[in-house]
Amino acid sequence: MNNPLLENSPLPQFNKIKPALIKPAIEILLSENRKQIAELEVLQNSNWESFIEPLELMDDRLSKAWSPVRHLNSVKSSDELREVYTDCQQLLSDYSTEFGQNQKLFNIYQRLVDDKSFASLNAAQKKTLKDALLYFRLGGVDLSEQDKQTFQAIQKRLSELKTKFENNVLDSTQSWHLNISDKSRLAGLPEYALAMLEQTAHQKSLTGYSLTLDMPCYIAVITYADDRALRKEIYQAFSTRASNHGITDIKWDNAPVLVEILQLRQQKARLLGFEHYADLSLQTKMAESYDEVIDFLTELAKKAHTAAEQDVLQLRQFALEEGLKEDLAAWDIGYFSEKLKQQKYQISEQELKPYFSEKRVVQGLFKIVEKLYQIKITPHKDGIELWNDDVKFFQIHDAEGELCGKFYLDLYTRNGKRGGAWMDVCVNRYRINGNTQHPVAYLTCNLTPPVGDEPALFTHNEVITLFHEFGHGLHHMLTKVDVPEVSGISGVEWDAVELPSQFMENYCWEKEALDLFAQHYKTSESLPQQLYQKMIKAKNFQSGMQMLRQIEFSLFDMEIHKKTDINSAEQVQQILDQIRKKVAVIMPPAFNRFQNSFTHIFAGGYGAGYYSYKWAEVLSADAFSAFEEEGIFNQQTGNRFLNCVLQQGGSRLAKESFECFMGREPDIEALLRHNGITV
Repeated sequence: MNNPLLENSPLPQFNKIKPALIKPAIEILLSENRKQIAELEVLQNSNWESFIEPLELMDDRLSKAWSPVRHLNSVKSSDELREVYTDCQQLLSDYSTEFGQNQKLFNIYQRLVDDKSFASLNAAQKKTLKDALLYFRLGGVDLSEQDKQTFQAIQKRLSELKTKFENNVLDSTQSWHLNISDKSRLAGLPEYALAMLEQTAHQKSLTGYSLTLDMPCYIAVITYADDRALRKEIYQAFSTRASNHGITDIKWDNAPVLVEILQLRQQKARLLGFEHYADLSLQTKMAESYDEVIDFLTELAKKAHTAAEQDVLQLRQFALEEGLKEDLAAWDIGYFSEKLKQQKYQISEQELKPYFSEKRVVQGLFKIVEKLYQIKITPHKDGIELWNDDVKFFQIHDAEGELCGKFYLDLYTRNGKRGGAWMDVCVNRYRINGNTQHPVAYLTCNLTPPVGDEPALFTHNEVITLFHEFGHGLHHMLTKVDVPEVSGISGVEWDAVELPSQFMENYCWEKEALDLFAQHYKTSESLPQQLYQKMIKAKNFQSGMQMLRQIEFSLFDMEIHKKTDINSAEQVQQILDQIRKKVAVIMPPAFNRFQNSFTHIFAGGYGAGYYSYKWAEVLSADAFSAFEEEGIFNQQTGNRFLNCVLQQGGSRLAKESFECFMGREPDIEALLRHNGITV
């Protein structure tokens, strides 16, 4: 039987990828790569064409084989796939560590940088070589043989633990459901939510209403359910996922997993000569030191604190007036906040949802970027294999009709799909032998699905999420860099990679942009000016509280990755509690185990880097201020952003790309203004 993962196809053959075929394919590719590396190690007179290009080719082939497997494990998980995925993760981890510690390869890279021919290379090639030297050093190339073996064991175990952490969160999340037959217990929930819960019950072959911990359900219940006990029940289940404090199986407890991850990261950092893991993490970021990050977050916290305190005071007073006889609890915040927002601004998400139907939102998003960058997005079906019937596939062409990139769009929550929203690389842009391989992206969300015969209707927050992920996609797909290591999002400092995504969020608030898609799904009426004005007035509702919450997560992330003596989950909890005492304006209940499902830092790439969201938000708000001044669809400004930021990828420092666009260094003022925070 032919193995689809070995065919080096332009696009994944999802229907042919079977779990039994995955490991043999990866083993064959790794064996071929090792053979090629052995030949390159002894190559005389190495140069870009004879040394780097063969490495790029084999890396590209391996990436295109592994990418669909990684993706399927995220969107269509099964026990069989998960087992082989975990096995292959170990093989790839071993290979990556082995490559990063290869002294012969490192010496050749160093010679290429030191050689006089280096000056004749283009910017992307130079950046690739310099990045590679850092990769080798952070991979342990300078370690003794004994320390290299220790490093390899750490990397292997970390790979296992990250996968286990994510699996525990998914299993814990999907194991919980609550079936309710008495509709009166769901009083307060809007009709769309009731229909969604009824549809979920039907899919589970149950009667009544089925509650799950998927975000559309959780948000609906915690925001609208009048039954306080029900809100507490779902909050407790959600906030104790993957812990031994919840009601799901303790076999999914992530407490020992996260402690071991932290210990191994610190051990790895010390092996490489760093005081702590935070210092190691910052080697690939814009921020230059732990102190710089802490100062940045502390300064932001100071500026947001007064506004946050006023937010809480107002909310407590309102809840009291509404008849809450106990202290405001975590499961009350969303509920009373929504009611307060409706009272203050006479607006609710329910009013807005009819104006954000899936088809119009997606078409509007496309229209916006088409106006901004003179591109054209069209659906494409012929010969495209998909992993679910809801998934769609599109192509992007530039103003001259040249193909730029392609993407898969997977919008809805479903069983077997991990939570959250993300953009992932399917294929990198790469020019080789005179041909261009165009970039392909996976754009994945967990938005509210269609109910019955009605189209999917999104909340405004869900629209923002879609725009955010599409911003990442544009960064990957509109690149003009032909060297894969620094094309698109590759090679971009982690605390700058959110710039294009957060930039796109701004268009969800501009009337001129909303008029392109915010139309009632039944009447086609555009979002009324009166409703828009209410939306804008409510935009920064509780923005102080929201900013402090992100800062709390960021400080916690930095602190636990600075500590070198963590040996228990209790210690981690104490650090989180201390951070909360410093910056939080509402303390969560003692049973809350948020950290046990913090996949960004324990299963993703944000360890000692969660601050990146706020760091990049400074860049994105400041960049958008140019469009506010010059016109949100100004073609010259759009082309400047396209040329300076999106097309450059990681071929130069993010600071240089930002300054190319703005003509100056970043200014925090726009971020505070966008959040309605005055100092």
